[in-house]
Amino acid sequence: MCGRYASARKKHDLLEEFEVELDGAPDQELGPDYNVAPTKEVYAVMSRVPRGEDGSRSGRPVRQLRVVRWGLVPSWAKDPSIGSRLINARIETVGDKPAFRKAFASRRCLLPADGYFEWMPTEEKKKQPYFIHPADGGVLAMAGLYEFWKDPGRADDDPLKWLCTCTVITTSAEDELGRIHDRMPMMVERGRWAEWLDPRLEDPAKLLVPASPDRLEAYPVSTEVNNVRNNGPDLVEPAAPIGKESGNGGDADALF
Repeated sequence: MCGRYASARKKHDLLEEFEVELDGAPDQELGPDYNVAPTKEVYAVMSRVPRGEDGSRSGRPVRQLRVVRWGLVPSWAKDPSIGSRLINARIETVGDKPAFRKAFASRRCLLPADGYFEWMPTEEKKKQPYFIHPADGGVLAMAGLYEFWKDPGRADDDPLKWLCTCTVITTSAEDELGRIHDRMPMMVERGRWAEWLDPRLEDPAKLLVPASPDRLEAYPVSTEVNNVRNNGPDLVEPAAPIGKESGNGGDADALF
């Protein structure tokens, strides 16, 4: 699964990196977050067909950057609490599950990240956190879905009437990454961003081809990341593995 990631890039950098045409949250900018957890607000890149004066949508999709909440709330949900249980969507069932089926058909997004965290059991019966990120320092474009939920308890003119949420699509982790955890976020290669975001695509199932993880590296980090209240760039700094904090062999070399 993907239950924690880092996203520290500034908004203007993301607007440029993802060639965004419309800033969907012009009055809101998220600060650097090195410990993004479920229910937090995050940036999402999406393409939306403009709505005309008559309410219908027509024309080409416009790529935009929005602020959404992590934890997808389906449009049919009675209340938003279900979102905390829908932070991930498995690639194997994303097109079939009722919670994700409609969003997968036309509301796909990219969730920018610097990297993500996973935990691996150790001989000390503790779990060692690892930070997994592009070795070249580039952005990680995680495949996601977004959805809009209408709060029936709020007036139509209430700015909080609509809630936009997201989920991260996960796939199986292979090779060295699989040693840490058997699941990982599905990554979308830059050359496929436009197709992934296109809400008009008739056969989105063909897009479920994860990018190769060969450009990723992983290294152990401090267990401080375990606490969601902790934040800061120190959380993504290499640290001695559990059991080797002192004494010989306590290096923090990359896993691969």
